[in-house]
Amino acid sequence: MSDLAQARLNMVESQVRTADVTDVRIHDAMRVIPRESFVPAGKAYLAYADEAVEYAPGRVLLKPRDVGKLLQILKPQETDKVLAIAAPYAAAILEAMGLTVTRLDAEDLTRPPGGGYDLIICEGAVAKAPAAWTDALAMGGRLGVIEREGPVGKACIYVKAEDGVGRRTVFDATPPVLAGFEPQVGFAF
Repeated sequence: MSDLAQARLNMVESQVRTADVTDVRIHDAMRVIPRESFVPAGKAYLAYADEAVEYAPGRVLLKPRDVGKLLQILKPQETDKVLAIAAPYAAAILEAMGLTVTRLDAEDLTRPPGGGYDLIICEGAVAKAPAAWTDALAMGGRLGVIEREGPVGKACIYVKAEDGVGRRTVFDATPPVLAGFEPQVGFAF
């Protein structure tokens, strides 16, 4: 077994399972997806570290713990219509779990293609989830995103219902804010 394959197994055992991620489908997918293939070759050694890893300017892969927890809370089902926003690793995990995923990474991240998504996930943080993302949810659809305006962010789950969109926070996380989604600085009187 290669060093990276062993690191992948160790990541699941020591970072993901110990964070109360109990969905074995997520464990199984994370054990086979080569996380190092999503980062530049010079950063492959960071792929299994307990940290967010930059894969492109202003874009990161969430910590393994954070992506595992977020996916578990979203409760992906094979019939879900999925959108992964700046989330190549999460998309690969979902695909390994049997879901079909639309990926949005290079284009304008504030404009999801189409709508009617049952599940939307974003790696990295935003100051506040854009309305276009919650608007793209199907009835009963779930959005998992980390909102961050200060030193610590909150992983949030949005759910679209007949009477509007509900939001709840589920755990603390500290990934960098995605380029273009920084908090707006203003003046208060």
